[in-house]
Amino acid sequence: MTAFATLVSRSQTYRIADITSVAGESLSRLPMILRILLENVLRNGGDEQDQSAAAILGWLAEGRSDREIAFQPSRVLMHDTTCGPALVDIAGLRASLAEAGGDPNRLNPVLPVDVSTDHSLGVDVFARPDAMRLNMAHELKRNGERYRFMKWASQALDGVRVHPPGTGIMHTLNLERLASVVATTTRDGQLWAIPDTLIGTDSHTPMINGIGVLAWGVGGLEAESVMFGMPVTMRVPEIVGVRLTGRLREGVLATDLALTVTERLRRIDLADRFVEFFGPGVAALSAGDRSVVANMTPEFGGNSGYFPIDGRTLDYLGQTGRSREQLALVEAYARRQQLWFDPAAEPRYTETITINLDEVEVSLAGPCRPQDRIAAGRTAETLGLERAAPAADTGRGSPPADGAVAIAAITSCTNTSDARLLIASGLLARKARRRGLKPPAWVKTSLAPGSPTAERYLQRAGLLEDLEALGFGIVGYGCTTCIGNSGPLAPAMASAVAAKQATPVAVLSGNRNFPGRVHSQIELAFLASPPLVIAFALAGDVNRNILQDPIARDGAGAEVRLADLWPTGPEIDAALARAHEASDVGSAYDAAEASADWAAFEAPGTALFPWDDASTYIRRPPFADFGHGTRLGHFAATPLLVLGDDITTDHISPAGAIGANSEAARYLVARGEDPQDLNVFASRRGNWEVMLRGLFTNKSVRNLLDPDLPPGHTILASSGERLPLRLAADRYAQDGRSVVIVAGERYGMGSSRDWAAKGVALLGARAVLALSFERIHRSNLIGMGILPLRLPANHGPQALGLRPDDRLEIDATVEALAPRAAVAVRILRDGAEIDRFTATAAVETNLECEILRVGGLLPLILQRNSTEAAGEARRPASLRPVAAPL
Repeated sequence: MTAFATLVSRSQTYRIADITSVAGESLSRLPMILRILLENVLRNGGDEQDQSAAAILGWLAEGRSDREIAFQPSRVLMHDTTCGPALVDIAGLRASLAEAGGDPNRLNPVLPVDVSTDHSLGVDVFARPDAMRLNMAHELKRNGERYRFMKWASQALDGVRVHPPGTGIMHTLNLERLASVVATTTRDGQLWAIPDTLIGTDSHTPMINGIGVLAWGVGGLEAESVMFGMPVTMRVPEIVGVRLTGRLREGVLATDLALTVTERLRRIDLADRFVEFFGPGVAALSAGDRSVVANMTPEFGGNSGYFPIDGRTLDYLGQTGRSREQLALVEAYARRQQLWFDPAAEPRYTETITINLDEVEVSLAGPCRPQDRIAAGRTAETLGLERAAPAADTGRGSPPADGAVAIAAITSCTNTSDARLLIASGLLARKARRRGLKPPAWVKTSLAPGSPTAERYLQRAGLLEDLEALGFGIVGYGCTTCIGNSGPLAPAMASAVAAKQATPVAVLSGNRNFPGRVHSQIELAFLASPPLVIAFALAGDVNRNILQDPIARDGAGAEVRLADLWPTGPEIDAALARAHEASDVGSAYDAAEASADWAAFEAPGTALFPWDDASTYIRRPPFADFGHGTRLGHFAATPLLVLGDDITTDHISPAGAIGANSEAARYLVARGEDPQDLNVFASRRGNWEVMLRGLFTNKSVRNLLDPDLPPGHTILASSGERLPLRLAADRYAQDGRSVVIVAGERYGMGSSRDWAAKGVALLGARAVLALSFERIHRSNLIGMGILPLRLPANHGPQALGLRPDDRLEIDATVEALAPRAAVAVRILRDGAEIDRFTATAAVETNLECEILRVGGLLPLILQRNSTEAAGEARRPASLRPVAAPL
């Protein structure tokens, strides 16, 4: 039995890691995800190859394992507001290394890194022909300094490629242009065929799982370690199999399935688990359908939402312009390695659930969480609003009231990457236009597709003009409203909200609807398919059963219902056939990549970045150095914050507009920034001073030490002063007192932003104690040297009843730390013990233990890449640089 073999495709010979020979008859029982991980350890495992392969094959006995393996992805994907702080970290690490006598050029990525520029574009202008041009002009003006910094990084660091503004959202870019499904690489003069694998600094990276590419999201800190050659060390993962049966009914779209899957999977524990779809229903889904579902992976709580390779995959690759040679290689490799999907296969899974596609209905999710799916007609009931039908004058002369739609946005990679969904929305717009319908003036409308390809196929289908007529012209190619860059409300709505005459609602085709995420003044939001977004925009409110009640009246006074506008499956298919042109993808991206504005940005040509203390965008971070030792130990700590359930990374570290009256605004204005245009927090992530001042300031955050505290504040122990977190943390540090944060279930859910952990580290937290953690945030906490502790089920924040003067005594020494180790906790009040319990270290691998012992990932990266002058000879062998992966 040998671990390697050859594969011939189109007369080209490739070397492959032969998983069929190594696994034998066991291979058919392994989930596809574990087959890909088996290939990875065989190809990259070195001395541990046999042990890692045995660990994966041994998983079959129980469907779980405590054995560790090292995964080495073939590339890294980032976006501008995660790569920004990551690149600032790298610039800081380079400076620290040079100051210690080392060579900063040692800190160079060993993997290809693609960076999209998609997360800061705002919808300042909408519903006018020049909206996209004006929004892009604002984008380039606001973020010029940040983009020049990114350009410096692309010149100073090997293998970093920045895709300029206008090239779309990272996940659509990955689907349409970057992903190969099967990649090739050369090692020791031999050409290898390997699975295309990656990690991305965005929680929705698993969208690429829809076409058979194994990938998942990580924080920027973990991505930095992978960029410099450290593997992703993980337990052999538990795999939850989702068996799909049947097929979607007429009128039901991929969005409806994605929301249903999210609802179902949130009912089970998916922490650090992978999800794989199998069964005959998979064959009934297009690659676009699958990608919509896979995009919602962080919303349903898993690491992945994997769909295997099959003919649908090849169809998509061909439709997006991949070569015939590439399609042939994908099929030959997948069949040879038993990675080709069989609808009848029943692999072994840790746990299995079944979803019947026939039972999926037209759906929404909301009004506050993506897992809260409802039937599309139940919005009024869900919000407790009285159902209303349109008046004879279509109600357009009345001001907005409670339940009025303030924002209707076709946005996000989630749904705009699937051409079928945009075509469906265009067909609905055409029918509405023919009936003379338009949204009320208070509705802010927008269309922000995932890539410039969308404009081409909508034009070819003849639907772009219909969308524009209803106010859904293209405002730009970026995340926009989905990430909170929705811009100001329409004047009529802004006035009504200011006068407290209306409780506004957003309807968007995005993936998250946490309170305040879409817009700081909007607490209620529903996730919907693109055509439903338009339907609600036309209705102007959610105070109706959108499936049954009239949406509006046409020019003749006739009632118009959704059934009059909804496109049929054959109508969508016919429009798609007219729209399709495989060459669109390459030419659209080529045109966007040739941006003259991007080319005009000048950047320093030095190995070390020249810091400017006057900059309000790029500041050298205080944590990008050799570190200050571990935060572990036996210590007593004061609770800085006590929080409830579902504290998202949006709550911890905001991404949207910087409020004019906020601490961050006062800091920026004092340094000369325009108080009327402070940009968004997402664009300021390279300035730790700004981000520190934004922590926990979301207006829905409640510090349970005193629920009446303003967001972002705490009570200082002993004195009882009510202070901003930053100032209280400074006082505690001056007094030599440790602090911790306590929270409830699902702490850190949502976006992958590592600033939610960096900020907590700057507050001095030694540990975060929560009933449960979302995976990426848990990893980010460890990356900053902060110990995540899982509380026992009966010891949540409400049950603990902590007071500002209480002390938590935590026994988490360096010597005792191990994966999932028991950690003793005592609570002291007035010096006396009032409670004692055992928490669990939410630490999964020995590498994570090592990171905590060193004090964080950045010190570990520096130690592993230091020269002799910087102390390499003094480092233990376990910290020496690892070899670059294939």
